[in-house]
Amino acid sequence: MNSIARKTLLYKTNVEYGDYTINHVKGCSHGCLYPCYAMLMAKRFGKIKTYSDWIKPKIVKNALEILEAEIPKYKDKIRSVQLSFTTDPFMCGYNEISEMSYKIIKRLNRENIKCTALTKGILPNKLTTLSSDNEFGITLITIKDTFRKELEPFASPMKKRIKSLYNLHKKGIKTWVSIEPYPTPNIIRQDFNEILKSLEFVDKIIFGRLNYNFKVSAYKGHKEFFNETAEKVISFAERNNKKYYIKKGTITDLNISKQLCHNSPLYSSAVPIF
Repeated sequence: MNSIARKTLLYKTNVEYGDYTINHVKGCSHGCLYPCYAMLMAKRFGKIKTYSDWIKPKIVKNALEILEAEIPKYKDKIRSVQLSFTTDPFMCGYNEISEMSYKIIKRLNRENIKCTALTKGILPNKLTTLSSDNEFGITLITIKDTFRKELEPFASPMKKRIKSLYNLHKKGIKTWVSIEPYPTPNIIRQDFNEILKSLEFVDKIIFGRLNYNFKVSAYKGHKEFFNETAEKVISFAERNNKKYYIKKGTITDLNISKQLCHNSPLYSSAVPIF
């Protein structure tokens, strides 16, 4: 596959639930059409010109060399490293990327640095050979593969994605799911409880609304819809003793926010922290 070289790799992220991150690939073959925020930013800052550019990923060929140089500089500051916020570490059709991701996690684990990863691809079973502190997750906004093909055209099928996560769970690995960016009913009508039921085994749930799509605000009652759906996540998580995080801007009902703050010392600024 095509490759690029970079001068830096590890950096502190501004993502609200993140710490440090590594994006060792430019672009993503999954070609998500929500639209994809990472692609929008890449176009805005001139890193790509077109959608076609974006879905032809380029691996950072010197990623492991950079990592060796940066670990001594950052290891005392890092709580965790996420793979990845602007690309996918286990991208469909690119074994080179998956192998590089595995090597990066393994190297960070040698320094007792915990890693988290999120993918729309397939999580490889050999991740079970790494540190038990790691956490691996999938994005899941639907269990309908026909809809997945519309918005995540080149990502992995939903059943295979869930199965790969479940396989890690069975081996005692911490697992999580990102139900984000979740669409409104005018985009797709689906039973949210069915989605939650398919995720009964995971340890943690992140939920967030779909942004940057005019169809969301066109849906009458979209604010109430996200409030109600967030409440379902919270109820499900608390009933099943799971950690959860509701992305900022998803809940607009102050009564819900106040109730969250009142019920647990783990909550800050009306947002549960895991």
